[in-house]
Amino acid sequence: MLKSEKIHKFYLNDKYIVLDINSGSVHLVDELVFSIIDYYEDHSLSEIINILKDKYKEEDILEAYNEIKKLCDEGMLFSEGVQLKEFDYNPQNIVKALCLHVAHDCNLRCKYCFASQGDFKGERLLMPLEVGKKALDFIAKSSGNRRNLEVDFFGGEPLMNFEVVKQLVAYGRELEPIYNKRFRFTITTNGVLLDEDKMDFINENMDNIVLSLDGRKEINDRMRGTISGEGSYDIIVPKFVEMVKRRGDKDYFVRGTFTKHNLDFADDILEYYRLGFKKVSMEPVVTDPKEEYALREEDLDTIIKEYEKLSKEYIRIKKMDKDFTFFHFMIDLKQGPCMIKRASGCGAGSEYMAVTPEGDLYPCHQFVGEEKFKLGNVFDGVLNTAIRDEFKKTNVFTKDDCSNCWARYYCSGGCHANAYYSNNDITKPYKLGCEMEKKRIECAISILANL
Repeated sequence: MLKSEKIHKFYLNDKYIVLDINSGSVHLVDELVFSIIDYYEDHSLSEIINILKDKYKEEDILEAYNEIKKLCDEGMLFSEGVQLKEFDYNPQNIVKALCLHVAHDCNLRCKYCFASQGDFKGERLLMPLEVGKKALDFIAKSSGNRRNLEVDFFGGEPLMNFEVVKQLVAYGRELEPIYNKRFRFTITTNGVLLDEDKMDFINENMDNIVLSLDGRKEINDRMRGTISGEGSYDIIVPKFVEMVKRRGDKDYFVRGTFTKHNLDFADDILEYYRLGFKKVSMEPVVTDPKEEYALREEDLDTIIKEYEKLSKEYIRIKKMDKDFTFFHFMIDLKQGPCMIKRASGCGAGSEYMAVTPEGDLYPCHQFVGEEKFKLGNVFDGVLNTAIRDEFKKTNVFTKDDCSNCWARYYCSGGCHANAYYSNNDITKPYKLGCEMEKKRIECAISILANL
């Protein structure tokens, strides 16, 4: 961050890039403009010419200086920010997305599982149909004028309760004309129980599917084992290949987790591509630092370099195959929604909630089992309004670590759960995660500059 805290500049993938933090303007510049920007705010033109005269011609410096001045005059460089702090981005408490935990049970025993191998530190349970119906009633009634609603069937492993999943999809379709809604269903699965019938139902009824795979066979099988201790790669990969083939042009993501054991995770993402998967994601593990597979600060330099390596490979592949998509390199330079939404993030605890098999409501799937975060239940609605309000008022302006960060309008303050589990406070971001996110943003912008 430059001392002005208004811009961020970096050089990556042979491009000089300047980001105006407050306006969201991104500028692809030459080396001369890149150099002048360091001095522009607190040096006169004559001083800048004197500083750079040994490397650049005076007329070139003057021309570049005037280009910068024009951008400043247009509010596209060194623009002033705002400090909102007090705002309610969801005054009507509209709920637009639910994560339905249809199974607190799992047929894998992934070592890093935040869900404690599927049971979320409680009993192994399947969601009864009536609880699921109440959840869909709850979101239909709590969504105000919002028409499109998101529902993710989650676990544990949701295919362990697939008959209920099918019945809930049917029930959602019954509710749509009654409430003038459109349910967009997603399912997240480890794939062990996938068969042709399930594939066909999912492809016909689900707007998206997330398929869990950690990349290369040896990496996946080290962390994602079966109950008997065997690896899962050979079981699930043929099913995922068939699933994606049948999926056609409908959305899907193959999603993995990288740990200390595969800091060379770019190779795992390239393994996805080799297998024919075009829409992929790879998330850093977030866990107790005492775990042998945990990511630590000492790993950060290696991780940063790996993202840069991946960005170069990504540019190479995208020039040949525009359909290949890595989730963390997807970026909206138009800044998408309004500033209030960009400052507030995912909407966990307010717009988005998780539902347990018993019908309890939590701010998101990662808070399930943390009793102090229980919001209420699908039968009575949100009862703990204090927790809901705490999440609603937490934004990049109320987080000290975010208020001056150049990336704040892209990451929206980061994940509340990661903040809580690393710092016991949803207002204190997970530092290691912040550094990784900033590098991913730089990579994403540099990729667009090269395509």
